[in-house]
Amino acid sequence: MRRVLVVSALTLALSAAWSSSVSAQAAAPAAPATAQAASEDARLNAWFERKYEEQLQFSPIQMTFLGRKDRYGELDDMSRAAADRQLAWQVAALEEMTSTFDYDALSDATRLSWDLFEYQVQEARAAHRFADHAYPFEQMGGMQAQLPTFMIGFHKVETEADYEAYVARLREVPRAFGQLMDQARRSAEKGIRPPRFAHEGVIEQGGKVIDGAPFTEGEDSALWADAQAKADALVEAGTIDAARAAELKAQARAALVEAVKPAYDEVIGWFRADLPNALENPSGVGTTHPDGAAYYAQRLRASTTTDLTAEQVHRIGLDEVARIRGEMEALKDKVGFEGDLQAFFQFMRSDPRFKYPNTDAGRQAYLDDATKALDTIEQHLPEYFGLLPKADLVVKRVEAFREVDGAAQHYYPSTPDGSRPGIYYAHLSDMDAMPKTELEVIAYHEGLPGHHMQIAIAQELEGVPEFRKQAGFTAYAEGWALYSEWLAREMPGTYTDPYSEFGRLTSEMWRAIRLVVDTGLHAKGWTQDQAVAYFEENSSVPREAIEAEVRRYITWPGQATAYKIGMIRIQELRAKAEAELGNDFDIRRFHDAVLGGGALPLTLLERRIEQWIAEEKKRG
Repeated sequence: MRRVLVVSALTLALSAAWSSSVSAQAAAPAAPATAQAASEDARLNAWFERKYEEQLQFSPIQMTFLGRKDRYGELDDMSRAAADRQLAWQVAALEEMTSTFDYDALSDATRLSWDLFEYQVQEARAAHRFADHAYPFEQMGGMQAQLPTFMIGFHKVETEADYEAYVARLREVPRAFGQLMDQARRSAEKGIRPPRFAHEGVIEQGGKVIDGAPFTEGEDSALWADAQAKADALVEAGTIDAARAAELKAQARAALVEAVKPAYDEVIGWFRADLPNALENPSGVGTTHPDGAAYYAQRLRASTTTDLTAEQVHRIGLDEVARIRGEMEALKDKVGFEGDLQAFFQFMRSDPRFKYPNTDAGRQAYLDDATKALDTIEQHLPEYFGLLPKADLVVKRVEAFREVDGAAQHYYPSTPDGSRPGIYYAHLSDMDAMPKTELEVIAYHEGLPGHHMQIAIAQELEGVPEFRKQAGFTAYAEGWALYSEWLAREMPGTYTDPYSEFGRLTSEMWRAIRLVVDTGLHAKGWTQDQAVAYFEENSSVPREAIEAEVRRYITWPGQATAYKIGMIRIQELRAKAEAELGNDFDIRRFHDAVLGGGALPLTLLERRIEQWIAEEKKRG
C-alpha cells in the first residue's frame, strides 16, 4: 500500500473527477517555437515554485514529512474553516494561472504541469462537496494512530529547539483532535459514521497510546519512551547537559499528561458512547451514507483517475478473477496437488511449511528475509531502469500501538534529500497472517521496484516543479507497485519457488477481488459478511487478513479499485510501446518515461507515454 501520511485524515476526501477542460487541453496544438516556449516555461515554472511554497504553509505536518523544520512546533489546522480556506486558495491560484500565462506558448512538458495543477484543483473542488463523508478517526489511517507515528518516526530532534518544538506539538493535540471531533460529530448528526469495527479500532488503538507511564502504571508508553530517548540522544551528542535534559523531559511529561491524555480520553469516550449506533455487519457508503451513491462515484473517479463506472469496474474485476483462477489451477497442477482449487487454498493457508513461527524469532526472520529479497532486486535494477533512487530503504515492524493483525503492509517515503530512508512497514503481530509465500511479492510491491522506487525517484527529479514531485495519485502509485510485482518475474533470482509464484498470483488475485468487492460493497449493497465470503472463495489469503482487508475497503471507499486499474493501464502502455517500437523498444527508457514525470492521473500518463513513443521513433 502506498504511504499513509498523518494528514490522511485531512486529505482523504481531496480527490476528484477528471475534467473536460483538461481533456481538451491534452489535445492542444503542437508545441510552439523553442525560444518562446522556453521563456513561457520559465515564467510558469517559477510561478509553480512560489505557489507550492504558499500551499505548503497550510501543512506544518507535510513540511516535516519533507524533512523541513518550518513551523516545527505546530500541527495542521484541521478545522472545516481551514479546509475552506485552502480550497479557496487553490481556486484563486488556478484563476491566476489561466489569466497570467499562455497555455499554447508552453512546451509539452510544461503543458503537462499546467494540466496537472488544474486537475488537482478540480479534484479538491469536487471532493469538498463530500467533506462530511470522510472518517477522521478509523481503524486504518485514523489520527489516533497516525499522530504518535508522526511524532515518534518523523519529528526529528537534533537540537534543543527541536525538542521544544516536540513538546509544543504535544500541546497542540487537544486543539487538533478537537477539530477532527467536530467533524466526527457533524457527520454523525447527518447519519454518517464509521462501522462498529472502526469504532472498536479507534478505542483499542487510542487506548494503547495512553497505556503505560506517564498515563498509567506499568512500562513506559511509546510516546513517553520516545520523548525520553530523544532527550537522552541530545545529551549523548553533547548538545545539552543532563540537567537540561531532565527539564525537557519534565516538560514533555507534563504535555503528555495535561494535553495528550485528555485529548485521547475525549476521542475514546465519544466512540465508546457512539458504539451502539454503529453497524455491526455494515454495507458500503452507497447504502449507509446520505447521498452515498454520488459520494462513491466521486471516490471511484478520484481513485482510478478514469470515468469508469462502478458497473464497469465490477465487470473488469470478475473477468480478472476468472483469468487468474485459471493460472492458479495451472500452477496447482504443476506442483502435483491432488484436489480442487478450494482444497489447494486450504493447503496453502494451513500447511506449517508456509508459516513463520508466531514468535519474536519468527518476526525477525520475516524482516531478514524481506531485506534479502530486496537486496536481490537491487542488484538488477540497472538492467531495467536508468533512473535509480538515491535514498535507502529499510524494512521495519509496525509500532505496537498501531499494529493490527492481518492488516496490509505499507510504505512511508524517504525525504527528498535522502536524509531519511524510505520505510517498508510490516504488521507482524500475527505471523499466521504473514505467509512465506507472499513475502517476496509484498516486498517488491512496497519496496523495490515498487513504491520506494517510484516515490523516491519522483522526489529526487530535477527540472520538474516541486508540486509534481510531491503529487500522489493512487491509480498511478498503486498501479506501478502492482505492475512491479509482475515485472519482478523478469528479474533474476525472483519467484524461484513455485509457491512464491503462487504468492504473486495470490497478490494479483487479491487486487482483482478488490474491484469486485469494493464495488459490491459500495454500489451493490453487499454486506461485510458477503464480501468476506466472496474473497475467501477466490483466494488462499488467511481469514484474518481477509477480514482486515474488507474492513479497509468499507472505511476507504474506492481506494482499493485503483491498484488493478492502474496496473492494467501501465501494462497496456508497455504493450503499445513494444508493438510500435519493435526492436527499438528499450525497457529501461520505457520505465524512465513512466517514472520520470512524477505521479500522474492515468490520462496524463497515457499522453506522456504516447509523446515518448513518438520521440523514440524519431530517435530510432
